Amino acid sequence: MAIRYLLGNEGIAHACLEANIDFASGYPGTPSSEVIDVLRVQKERPFTVEWSTNEKVAFENALAAAWCGVRALCTMKHVGLNVAADPLMTSAYTGVTGGFVILTADDPFAHSSQNEQDTRRYAHFSRLPCLDPASVQEAHDMMRDAFALSEEFGLPVIFRPTTRICHSKGDVDLGEIGTEHRAAEFRRDPKQYVVIPAHTRVLHKKLNEKQPDLKRRLVELGYNRHTVRGRTAVVASGVSAAYVREVLGDDVSLAIVGAYPIDEEWLRDFVDRHEKILVVEELDPVVEEVVRQVATKTEVFGKIDGTVPYEGEFTPAIVAAALEKAGITSTTTFPAAAPVPGVPPRPPILCAGCMHRPTFYAMRKVFRDGIFPSDIGCYTLGLQLGAVDTTICMGASITVGSGIARSGEERPVVSTIGDSTFLHTGIPGLLNAVYNGADMVVVILDNRITAMTGHQPNPNTGMTATGEESTPISLDAICRSCGVSWVETVDPYDLPVLLDTLRRAKERKGVRVVIAKQPCVITARRSGIKRKPYTVDPGRCTGCGACRSFGCPAIAFVDKNATITELCAGCGVCADICPSGAIIMEGRR
Repeated sequence: MAIRYLLGNEGIAHACLEANIDFASGYPGTPSSEVIDVLRVQKERPFTVEWSTNEKVAFENALAAAWCGVRALCTMKHVGLNVAADPLMTSAYTGVTGGFVILTADDPFAHSSQNEQDTRRYAHFSRLPCLDPASVQEAHDMMRDAFALSEEFGLPVIFRPTTRICHSKGDVDLGEIGTEHRAAEFRRDPKQYVVIPAHTRVLHKKLNEKQPDLKRRLVELGYNRHTVRGRTAVVASGVSAAYVREVLGDDVSLAIVGAYPIDEEWLRDFVDRHEKILVVEELDPVVEEVVRQVATKTEVFGKIDGTVPYEGEFTPAIVAAALEKAGITSTTTFPAAAPVPGVPPRPPILCAGCMHRPTFYAMRKVFRDGIFPSDIGCYTLGLQLGAVDTTICMGASITVGSGIARSGEERPVVSTIGDSTFLHTGIPGLLNAVYNGADMVVVILDNRITAMTGHQPNPNTGMTATGEESTPISLDAICRSCGVSWVETVDPYDLPVLLDTLRRAKERKGVRVVIAKQPCVITARRSGIKRKPYTVDPGRCTGCGACRSFGCPAIAFVDKNATITELCAGCGVCADICPSGAIIMEGRR
């Protein structure tokens, strides 16, 4: 068709269109989000696409579509697969009719994640094939072919790009967009789809019987390949193979593992030809464990003996250093880089005008000795305002909060959770807190969008993934249906009312919910909502620094006096904070 310069996720999305996809679902999670974002706005191929309320829901929707014979995709990030692990394990037993691909994007170095878990472990655990691309082009090609591989073996296929694949750009040789559309038909087969113990025992045996043919097929497809060039060798997987190619000499053999499970006979044949082998892979020693298992006389270096680091993502410099440790000469050396002096740190920060900032500010004012469990979202940055004490996983703010409250801790507990996260996995925790009599405040930060991952809509937005209007759900009604008797909705830009609402919540017992509701400042701007910016009257400013404690990036200090920059979004909260009345709306005196 054409060669285009694309983001990895854009190439992956186009590959789905080439493969005649008819159903796609997912939950936003960096670095995977752009795949559905591209698919939901493209016009070339009509098919069903949705943002689901969480990864388990997305998985089960796509699995059901694949049971109906159509080709289906489900997307998430690595920690999202924890949420979908229950259906994942059993889907390996039931199998699929139409091709089913589970895109699970891993995040070495935890650029935007709470851990560095390795999805290949789930592939081994579930006995499902896993494709691990080494370049943007290979990510496109593997995704295009993954649906056929799924149908050939009647199994879901895990597709594991990492951050450097998803968010790198490169030339991608694209194919034609598919024009075939299958008619969905669910064919009853209780022995296949009803996993009672009698059926499960049979299905498990069938799954195990597929493994040898599956291993050989991955070699035949060229996903696992090698070149013998000397008595020493490197075995690399995923994007690590790209780094290895940059620094490996022409006299060193190279094996690339791009798919799992690994054919032990193929690997043993390669390993036995060499005296020394270095295994280079990001995160867990998945490949290295198999190399050590098949090696009979070859010396093996890798993570297990400390030659290669366990943590983080790699670079050519890290690979070159590992080669040197293993006694293999690299073609390039990398001198240590000294940090440039005087460069100020630039940590992540809440946007100017973000509704979360006044909410956290008010919480700290009212609950001075409070404990603040929080959740996954932009609002995790409330850590910088002293209003985030714990963050574990999606939905955990309420359950951790109720656990602290019921443990005997006497200080007040105030949990914060976003609207999308609340709908994802927060509701069961709220129900449990009410049921078991927790004494706590839950603050739902309702900005009407899934902001952190790229402003994707959710059931609270009033719009589907494809832009169609939908009925926005009522967070108030959900909370009351969970048994919460005291629910208040407040505009966080109205600081006096917000403070009063939190004070009234503090005086009560049981589970209380405050819904801080204001559109995300970025989506508000995109939709044409503009507020007049604020300015500082230098004659009134005393330089007291009260506004500095608010932490807004639009507020700066020059010669000990406050000034407001062009970043101002016009929320006006700083005017409520200023004790001398020096902060006023532009044009007013």
